[in-house]
Amino acid sequence: MEWLENHQPGFPPFLRGPYPSMYLAQPWTLRQYAGFSTAEASNAFYKKNLLAGQKGLSVAFDLPTHRGYDSDHPRVQGDVGKAGVAIDSVEDMKILFNDIPLDKISVSMTMNGAVIPIMAFFIVAAEEQGVEVSKLSGTIQNDILKEYLVRNTYIYPPQHSMRIIGDIFSYTSHNMPKFNSISISGYHIHEAGAPAALELAYTLADGIEYVKTGLKVGLALDDFAPRLSFFWGIGMTWLTEIAKIRAGRVLWALLMKENFGATNPKSLMLRAHCQTSGYSLTAQQPLNNIARTALEALSAVLGGTQSLHTNSYDEALALPTEYSASIARETQLYLQNKSGITQAIDPLGGSEVLEKQTQDLIAEAYSIIKDIEAKGGMTKYISSGMPKLKIEEAASQKQALIDKGIKKIVGININTEGDNSTPIEVLSIDNKEVLQNQIARLQHLKANRNEENVKIALSKIEAAANNESINLLEMAVNAARVRATLGEISAAIEKIFGRHQVSVRSLMGVYAKHIAMDDNFMKAKELCNNFAKNNGRRPRILVAKLGQDGHDRGARLIASAFSDIGFDVDIAPLFQTPEEVAQQAVDNDVDIIGISSLAAAHDTLIPQLINHLKDKRRSDCLVILGGVVPPSDYEKMYNAGVAGIYGPGTILSIAAQEILLKLEES
Repeated sequence: MEWLENHQPGFPPFLRGPYPSMYLAQPWTLRQYAGFSTAEASNAFYKKNLLAGQKGLSVAFDLPTHRGYDSDHPRVQGDVGKAGVAIDSVEDMKILFNDIPLDKISVSMTMNGAVIPIMAFFIVAAEEQGVEVSKLSGTIQNDILKEYLVRNTYIYPPQHSMRIIGDIFSYTSHNMPKFNSISISGYHIHEAGAPAALELAYTLADGIEYVKTGLKVGLALDDFAPRLSFFWGIGMTWLTEIAKIRAGRVLWALLMKENFGATNPKSLMLRAHCQTSGYSLTAQQPLNNIARTALEALSAVLGGTQSLHTNSYDEALALPTEYSASIARETQLYLQNKSGITQAIDPLGGSEVLEKQTQDLIAEAYSIIKDIEAKGGMTKYISSGMPKLKIEEAASQKQALIDKGIKKIVGININTEGDNSTPIEVLSIDNKEVLQNQIARLQHLKANRNEENVKIALSKIEAAANNESINLLEMAVNAARVRATLGEISAAIEKIFGRHQVSVRSLMGVYAKHIAMDDNFMKAKELCNNFAKNNGRRPRILVAKLGQDGHDRGARLIASAFSDIGFDVDIAPLFQTPEEVAQQAVDNDVDIIGISSLAAAHDTLIPQLINHLKDKRRSDCLVILGGVVPPSDYEKMYNAGVAGIYGPGTILSIAAQEILLKLEES
C-alpha cells in the first residue's frame, strides 16, 4: 500500500506525528492524574495545579467508586478516599469542580466499571454550573476490556459492559461533540508486565472491538472514530518506547483502513496520552526515581504524545505529596521550555536504530492482532484466559531476570550502597475521617431528596438495562438530577446484568526456568525441602488481596515464584474482606498469608485480618505484607502482628528464605 510509505507528519499513517507541525505550534498537554480523599481536598489540589501551568485535569477515583459502591457499603470501608477521590453523588462531583469552568478546562476521567454514574454526575454537575453539555471537552477512559485483562476494576460481565460502551458512544456522539468517548489503555497492560509488542497488539485489538461496538449501535464510522484516543505506558527501554508510540499510529491507520474501510484522516489518526511507569519506580533510593521519570517523559515526547502524566518519585512508597507532585509537573515544564525538543517535529526520525525498532514492532504486533482476529476478536480471546497468561508469563520472566541480577536496576541489584536512611515525607490519608465525611454527606443527601422521584428514576434504569433501545446513560443522567447515588445507579444495572466473577489460576514454571541455578533460588528451594522433611508436608501459603484493589501483578508474581520454589500455593479470589481471607486460611490449613497491597488500605484491613485469625484460633498463621507500604506504617503493622514487610524491589527468592526461617522459628 503506497500510502503506508507517506512519512509526512500530519498525514496517514502518521509515523512522524499526528499533526503537521507537532509541538512547533502547541506543546503537549500537561495532564497530571490526581485525586485523593474528599472532593474538597482534590478540588483545592486541582486549582493549585492549574495556577502552576497544568492545562487539563485527570481525575483519579477511589476504588469503591470504581467498583460501583457508595462509601457506606460494608465491603469498602478500608478503601474509601485512599487511592483516589470518593464520589458518591452529583453533590460530590459539583464540589470536585467547584470554581473550575468546565466549558474551558478539559477533564480526563479514569473510570471504567462505574462509568455510567460518573458520566451522569459529570454532565449534571456541568449543567448546574451553567455549562451546556455540548461544550464539555475531555476524555472518559471507558475501556472495560483491559479491566478483564489486567486491572480488574470491573463490575458487570463483558458482554453487558460492551453494551454500556455502545450507549456512551451513542450519547456522546449526539450530545458531546468535543468529548472523547473512550481512551483505549495500554498503560495497565504495560504495568502488568507486557512487553511493547504485546501492549501494542492487545490495546489495538481492544480498539477494534470498540469500533465494532460503535458500528453495531448504528453510528457512522466518521462520527465516532475521530473521538477515540489511546493511552500508553512508558517504561525505561528508551528507544523501544519511542518506537512503540510511532508504531501504534501506523498500525491503527492500517487496521482502520483494512478492517473498516476508513478514509477520513481523522478516523485513521491515533491520538495518545502517555504516563510514565509506576512499576519502574523503586522504594530503594527513591530520589533516583526523578531521573527515571524524566527519561520516560522524554521517550513519550520524542514519540509524539498529545498529553502526558509524569509520576512522582515517592509513589513506590505511598501516594504522592504536593511537593513530589510539583517536581513531576515541573519535569514536563522543563522539557517544554528549556530542552529545545519542541523545536523539531520528529527529532529522532530517520535514525536507523529507531526506524528498525519501529518497523519490527509494527510487524510483531500486527501478527499478534491478526491471530486474535482469527480467534474471533479480543472479547472472545480474553474469555479464553490466554492474554492474561501471556502477560503473566512475561512478568514472571522479567522478575526472574531481576532477581538473578541479569536485568540491572540501580538500588535493587546494582549500586545498592546508596543512602536509604534519609526519611522521605509521604502523603497519608486519614481514611476514618474521609469515611465519616462521606457517610454524613450521603445521609444528608438522602434526607433531603424526593425518594419517590429516585425510585422512579432507578426503575427506568432497570428497564433500560433490559432494553437495548433505551440509552442507559440518558436514564442515569435523569437519576443523577434527582440525586440517586452512584451505588444505587450501579445496583439498578446490576440487578439485570449481574456482577462479574473470575476464577484465579497460577502460572507455574516460568520463574524457575529463567532464574535457573541462581544461588538464592537454590537456597530457598533447599529450605522449602527441609521444611517438608521436618513437617511431613510442604509450607502452605495463601496469597490474597484485601478490599477493592484489583492490581494483581504482585500477587500473581508471588504465587508463581513461591510455587516454583516449592510452596503449596492457594490464591484467594479478588475483592475479599479480611474475614473472608481469614476463613479461607483456616479452611485450607495454611501456614502463611501473603497480602499484596497497593492502594493504601492495609492500615485498616490488616489489623482486621489478624483479629479475625485470633477469633478463629489461628494466631499461629504468619501474616506477610508486600507492596506499596509507607515506611512510616511499618511499626504500626508490626505492632498489629505482621511478621514481615516486603516493598517494591524485593528479591523474591530472598524473601522466601526469610519467610521460611520465620516459619521455622514460630
